[in-house]
Amino acid sequence: MASALTPQQLSETHRPTLDRALDVISTRAYWSPHPEHPKAYGEGGAPGSLGAAEGKAAFDALLGTRFDLGQPGTDGWVGGETSPYGPELGVEYPHADPDVLLPAMKAGTAAWRAAGPEVRALVCLEILSRISARTHELAHAVMHTSGQAFMMAFQAGGPHAQDRGLEAVAYAYREQVRTPDTADWSKPQGKRDPLKLHKSFITSGRGVALVIGCNTFPTWNGYPGLFASLATGNPVLVKPHPRAVLPLALTVSVARDVLGEAGFDPNLVALAAERPGEGIAKTLAVRPEIRIIDYTGSTAFGDWLEENARQAQVYTEKAGVNTIVVDSTDDYRGMLANLAFSLSLYSGQMCTTPQNLLIPRDGIATDAGAKSYDDVVADLSAAVTGLLGDDARAAALLGALVNPDVRARVEAAGALGEVALESRTVANAEFPDAVVRTPVVVKLDGTKPDDGAAYLSECFGPVSFAVAVESTDAALDLLRRTIREKGAMTVGAYTTSPEVERAIEDVCLDESAQLSLNLTGGVYVNQTAAFSDFHGSGGNPAANAALCDAAFVANRFRVVEVRRQA
Repeated sequence: MASALTPQQLSETHRPTLDRALDVISTRAYWSPHPEHPKAYGEGGAPGSLGAAEGKAAFDALLGTRFDLGQPGTDGWVGGETSPYGPELGVEYPHADPDVLLPAMKAGTAAWRAAGPEVRALVCLEILSRISARTHELAHAVMHTSGQAFMMAFQAGGPHAQDRGLEAVAYAYREQVRTPDTADWSKPQGKRDPLKLHKSFITSGRGVALVIGCNTFPTWNGYPGLFASLATGNPVLVKPHPRAVLPLALTVSVARDVLGEAGFDPNLVALAAERPGEGIAKTLAVRPEIRIIDYTGSTAFGDWLEENARQAQVYTEKAGVNTIVVDSTDDYRGMLANLAFSLSLYSGQMCTTPQNLLIPRDGIATDAGAKSYDDVVADLSAAVTGLLGDDARAAALLGALVNPDVRARVEAAGALGEVALESRTVANAEFPDAVVRTPVVVKLDGTKPDDGAAYLSECFGPVSFAVAVESTDAALDLLRRTIREKGAMTVGAYTTSPEVERAIEDVCLDESAQLSLNLTGGVYVNQTAAFSDFHGSGGNPAANAALCDAAFVANRFRVVEVRRQA
């Protein structure tokens, strides 16, 4: 059967995008081929894309249906997703028998390998293009599985996730083409004829890749591993979080359609949804067919994967304790506004949200005069209160708590220390069943061991600790200890001193943590931009990989050499 998508068509459509992506990962400039604004889709926007009403209708049409992917090995149907905003989704997904599905996934590997790095990259870009056209639909799927507010679900779950997927494809392509396809080798032998060989160098994937999705950012965290593995020649089995299946099921469906149209086996990408309490990630992770694992989630399971999935190359993003050092500032109001937004965005349910704010007990110097520790904490609390004072604005920024565990942590935070800012309940007029809470800020003492037990543990959600330290030097010592022992996805700092800035930078270089300095405008410590910013470093306990660098893709394939007598 002739392919509906030929290599030439794919090249004409997507090669310019690939070339641009290859350029910007070298320049680290701003670029995105995926529009952030909802009005860029639908009528008058990107050709073939769904507009706002069409995307909402497409999402609504999925509710209460059976999501049949046509993949082999289906032995039943599973579901049970309930939106953090209240409604049950009622979607059923295929439950797979891995003894049937995994061999079927491997069957198409030879043809996918033979296609070569460029065709694989271009097929991946076609998948991303079709996902982009359905961004409005996916935004609702992300919103109603993660609890993100709609605009965040649209941007982070849509164009930003797609950018991260494209970034992974670009890195994967670049690493694979470092070695030429062929070489004619000739070694002089003096008076004798030279030794001659013709050599071929073929990139070959490691085997089936397993993507273990997370609840909070199913596409943003899922796409880098998915597309890095697929672009390097590996089949990909996507195991979504049981509360966030729909966004990744839609992704798998698009990928299977594109692969089939391009003449490849659709089973190169498949879904592994699970029954309640089944825990199939642990079962799949140690199967011999699984040679690559991408995981985002708890430290406990990430550590288990690293220790037990010995047959696989394991990439983990786990938990960390993100820290802000407050030494001094020349824009006090800007600092407070920036921090207030960072603490509030998506109810602190981001792996990059600051948790600990280290503030000298004797206070800090600012453009508004000297500010004591109590002043800084009170003023920050007031900034959060002002930001979230209107319920409609607060709901649009906070989203909803993703699960009852987060709510329990918010409610228990008051027992950890003196509460500087109480959390309050926010009403969501559109979704009255949504659980929405503003951040709580708790004062702790950096010299008390009992307080250390609190601030040296991750408290995922809208809970932050204002930790009083003896000095900036003490803050740097605590920062170093925190990164080394607990890890950090992000570190932030405010200082007007070049010496302090260098000292903070040295700590982050020594302990391999990504640092943001003196952010007072519209860029926040818990946001990163694809093609320019690295998400995580892979060098501290919070994550063993960075999104995205060469190390993230290079070990997903091997170069196999075939030598022939010339």
